[in-house]
Parts: sequence; C-alpha cells; structure tokens
Amino acid sequence: MPNLKLEIEYDGTRYYGWQVQNGKSSRLKYNAAKTIQNILQQTLKKMLQEEIKLTVAGRTDSGVHALSQVANFKTSSEIRLDKLRWGINCLLPEDIKVCRVKKMPHDFNSRFSAKSKVYRYTILNRKYSSALLANYVYFFPHPLDIGLMRREAKVLLGKHNFKSFQASEARERNPVRTIKRIKISRKKNLLSIDIEADSFLYNMVRNIAGTLLEIGRGRFPEGSMFKILGSRNRSLAGPTLPAKGLCLLKVRY
Repeated sequence: MPNLKLEIEYDGTRYYGWQVQNGKSSRLKYNAAKTIQNILQQTLKKMLQEEIKLTVAGRTDSGVHALSQVANFKTSSEIRLDKLRWGINCLLPEDIKVCRVKKMPHDFNSRFSAKSKVYRYTILNRKYSSALLANYVYFFPHPLDIGLMRREAKVLLGKHNFKSFQASEARERNPVRTIKRIKISRKKNLLSIDIEADSFLYNMVRNIAGTLLEIGRGRFPEGSMFKILGSRNRSLAGPTLPAKGLCLLKVRY
C-alpha cells in the first residue's frame, strides 16, 4: 500500500486544533468534527472511497496556524498524486489546503521520522492594533529591548529540562528537550520569535515568548532566563501568550 505524505497549510482560527484530545470539555467534544484532522480525513475518504487515518508530525492547538504541517497515511488507491492534490483542494474549505503530496518509503512516519520542528510566534509591537492581522499576531503596545531579549534567549539553546515553560496541567513524563535554534527578528512593527527544537512540550513556545516579552519590557531583569530555566518552576516564567500568534513553519526530516 502506498504511504503518502501531505504537506498542509491552514489557518487555525475557526478550528479546535488538529485533533480533539481526551479530557477536553464536552463543548469541544461536541465540536470534534471541526478539527483539521477530521476535515482532511473526511475529504480523503470522499476522494479515495476508503477510511483514512492520518498520522501527524505534531498536533496543534485551537487557534494555532501551520505553514507546513506534515501528515501521512497509507492507501490502497493508485490515484495520481497531482490529481489527488487537486481533488482534495477543490473539496477542502479555503482555510485548509494541501501544498504537496509525495510517495514515501513504507516505514516513513510523519511524527517519529521527524528530526525537528520550527515554530514562529509573531508579535505586533506598536501603539495600536491591526484589523487585518488580528487573528495572526499578539498585539503588544509596550517598548521592547530586543537586544536584551536576544541575549537572554541564548540561555535556552541546547539540551535542558524545560519544566519552567511547560503548561502547568501537562503530564509529559520527560520535560527534557533540545532547542537547536532560536532567532528573534524585527521587521518594522512585527517581531518574530522562531524556535527550532527536536520536539516541544505543551505550550512551550507560547510560554517562552511570554517570558521574553516580560524581559524585553523590563519586568524581568537581565539574567532572569537562566534563573527561570534552572528553577523548573512554571510560576516564575512569563504568561502563556494567545494561540493565534503561533504558527508551525516547518517539520524537518
């Protein structure tokens, strides 16, 4: 059976994330159909006339976007890949699209074959908010010391216990992760925080971004990141920023 890899772009604003998890509220369970995974699987079922189960590189939360999410599935169909992509995109809503379809080796797994993921958190840093960007950025009107934020961010590079940046209700047994790259860049009023890691804890990027903003505005003094990281105490770090500013940029294999 062919093992097909999909690269998917989506605007997460209207959806309850990639997949509704067990333990979510009954309201979210009721809206389980309005997840990226469910919509894609139902579309593929219509195209291929068989049940499809997608394996994803990384589950994104409600409101989080993706420029290049990756999922794979096995199918008995021998449909041409260009025809499959065209058909899927004709049936999908405008805020979910498949960019590429590729045949992969039988043992390829979009989650376990991944070497790293790259996320970007985007902040609109000016005195007034934006009507057009409201669903894609976090509005932050306070002045920021970008140089200090960059210096403090370097502390996070490498392999560490990131419990201080893990969601307080999360249950991952091992909070050790390796951040391979972290870049803070500014273009006019838009500030981007790009983080590449082998994998991420729940809310890790949003918590790191919130901590960096507290440092940049002067609420946390220089040297705070080292102390927060070493403390393994979530309450010492900054706030969890809203999901809308987060986007999965790339999954590397």
